[in-house]
Amino acid sequence: MDFKDIIENDRESRKKEEFEGTFLEYLQLVKNNPDIVKLAHKRMYDIIINKGYKVLKPEDNPRIKKLYGNEPIKRYNFFKNEFFGIDRVLMKLVNYFHSAAMKGEESRQVLYLVGPVGAGKSSLVDSIKKALETAESIYSLKGCPIREEPLHLIPKHLRTEFEKKLGVKIEGDLCPVCKYRLKHQYDGKYENFPVVTTDFSIRSRKGIGVVPPVDPNNQDTSVLTGSVDISKMDMYPEDDPRIFSLNGAFNVGNRGIVEFIEVFKNDVEYLHTIITATQEKSVPSPGKGSMIYFDGIILAHSNESEWNKFKSDHTNEAILDRIVKIEVPYCMELNEEVKIYKKILGKSQFDAHIAPHTLEIAAIFAILSRLSPSNKVDPMTKLKIYNGEDIVEKGSTKKIDYSELKEEAGMREGMSGISTRFIIKALDSALSNSEYNCINPISVIDILVKSVKDLDIADDDKKRYLTFLNDTIRKEYNKILEKEVTRAFIQSFREQAESLFDNYLDHAEAYVNRNKIKDRSTGEELEPDETFMRSIEEHIGISESSAKGFRTDVTSYMFYVIRNGGKIDYTSYEPLKEAIEKKLTTSVRELSRIITKSKVRNKDQAEKYNSMVEEMKANGYCDHCCDVILKYAANNLWKD
Repeated sequence: MDFKDIIENDRESRKKEEFEGTFLEYLQLVKNNPDIVKLAHKRMYDIIINKGYKVLKPEDNPRIKKLYGNEPIKRYNFFKNEFFGIDRVLMKLVNYFHSAAMKGEESRQVLYLVGPVGAGKSSLVDSIKKALETAESIYSLKGCPIREEPLHLIPKHLRTEFEKKLGVKIEGDLCPVCKYRLKHQYDGKYENFPVVTTDFSIRSRKGIGVVPPVDPNNQDTSVLTGSVDISKMDMYPEDDPRIFSLNGAFNVGNRGIVEFIEVFKNDVEYLHTIITATQEKSVPSPGKGSMIYFDGIILAHSNESEWNKFKSDHTNEAILDRIVKIEVPYCMELNEEVKIYKKILGKSQFDAHIAPHTLEIAAIFAILSRLSPSNKVDPMTKLKIYNGEDIVEKGSTKKIDYSELKEEAGMREGMSGISTRFIIKALDSALSNSEYNCINPISVIDILVKSVKDLDIADDDKKRYLTFLNDTIRKEYNKILEKEVTRAFIQSFREQAESLFDNYLDHAEAYVNRNKIKDRSTGEELEPDETFMRSIEEHIGISESSAKGFRTDVTSYMFYVIRNGGKIDYTSYEPLKEAIEKKLTTSVRELSRIITKSKVRNKDQAEKYNSMVEEMKANGYCDHCCDVILKYAANNLWKD
């Protein structure tokens, strides 16, 4: 298919979707499909829900249970590829649209998003506006400046009868312009009034109005409600609709969305139109015209400081009472924060190689900066708990309740710290300055240190951030790197780990049940190998006196998993997984230390080193970052 065919096929398909007919013909369409009369909130809710969603139940998902307790979590397909780590925020957002779609009180409230800079408020609003552009065409009165619902033509005394016949609720009145046209162009015969289809467009200002903050000294409400065309005032009376220019944000956003950017930077008098638009669903017309019906989503957002300033003034109570506030904090889950970076970088044109753990290290810094201090755990442990990880201590999973940490932290956790935007700018800088078209955790830590030093923030915060980078994060990365380098020495790491796991489970089960174990090679029955089991258990600090309890816990857990239809492997039980990995890495740590630090290697050492390099390259490293990482390891991991 050539370009001309594509263009003509698209034009033909659009023509088939277009409709133009009389109001009488429109009534028949409504009778056949009452859903075409839906209001703005219902339209938006349907767009989100029609994409589908998945319910994550705590009983089926251990990670969800750790992070959310017994609360089921809904993951909406509409948001799944764009927003990460804010499941509760998205659920609140959809709940607002659901309630408003059912014409609850929320349908007469402003949806207000508040949060720190770079948390994703604007991105959420943009996703909703762009989704509206994909909505099915709506029907409106031809030539209506606010593209209003054609059913507004039906006189009040006939509405009850029409509602019964059509199966819909008719809400709203004709705008002044269409009322004038009905009387003078169609002699009051509303059945002949033409109806057409129209779509939504951000660029063309069709159904999507945007109100940026304006200068408090020069606020003109015509931006919201339209204006009077002065050039026509000599031709028509003051209340004649023909002099109205209904091009304000509320006129444009009728049946769609009106977005208020940094809403509370505007003077409060400028925002009074919101009161009637929400509670009475009408806005003033320009000049001396009557009120105009408004059906739309009012979506506002700003930073927390502006919200606090606005709500502290008791004279703003009328507007505050008409706001549904949803806080949009920074992401607090490490895995989800990494997904955000991958998404943003994926949209750029950078093609540099990114070494393993690079984005993870940047995300660790971002989340550490957002955490409130805890008296229960250190920051790094808290970060891992917030990520849904198990904390293993002395052979058992440390019981630290996520909800207790959240309660200790208070409501403001996640509302301050390093923004995603700051991290992305640092990554962009590292990518731009990369001499070898490759970035790694070491280079990213260095660029983050420089970026923090340039930040205009309080000295205490700057000192805390630099401590995270130069101490906490470097230590954490050293642990990650040591495990990675030593694992690279072990060919078929997973297979060896599974073999150790199977053997341990056989011996532990025989020990707990006081049975003998059958040798798989000779068939000979032997006593459980105490020395073998202890060689694994000692790596996670299990004493001889607690070994029996640990073995019982392991076997009980494995049988529980099997009974519930699950599959077991060496990663199934976190304490045992850690013990097995530590045993394997310890067995080659000294060798890896010697070979990595050696400047002159014998033939055997050179073969092992080259084999390790190939293994690391297979795990995602390139020649350059592999060289940098191994030199760093030699200088920092195994100091004599």
